[in-house]
Amino acid sequence: MAKKIYTGRYTTENDEDIVVFIIGMRINKRLALHKWLPVFIAMPGMIKELYVNKEELGFLSMETYFGLRTTIMVQYWRSIDDLLSYSKNNLHLKAWKNFNRKVGNNDAVGIYHETYKVSSGNYESIYGNMPLYGLGKALKHISVSESQNSARKRLK
Repeated sequence: MAKKIYTGRYTTENDEDIVVFIIGMRINKRLALHKWLPVFIAMPGMIKELYVNKEELGFLSMETYFGLRTTIMVQYWRSIDDLLSYSKNNLHLKAWKNFNRKVGNNDAVGIYHETYKVSSGNYESIYGNMPLYGLGKALKHISVSESQNSARKRLK
């Protein structure tokens, strides 16, 4: 099913604090499938849980990218507290314990994450002829007005 394209220029409101969480994995040894595949297949269940329980968990939205060796997922959260609370949730803890048991310090697969708390007014976005995407999918998606016609104007 094709995504609806929003013709023209759009942005998002930036009047609330948000958290940007970047998480991913890197396959260091491609032939060590038994080491990196369990890490890779643990994510779909957690992603489904996030979308099914968005409001309750404070999860807003995400985008995922797959490279030859590295995956990256950019997630948007309502708060640091919501993100940290999810990290203690049963499904995530089970995946984390499984990773440590199976992979630990083995260098066949690497994982990473970065967390950024962004204050209201300190982020901006622009989408031209795009479907809902990134912050535009996570926050209120609005047409660009004259008062928002440049990045400087969108940053409050």
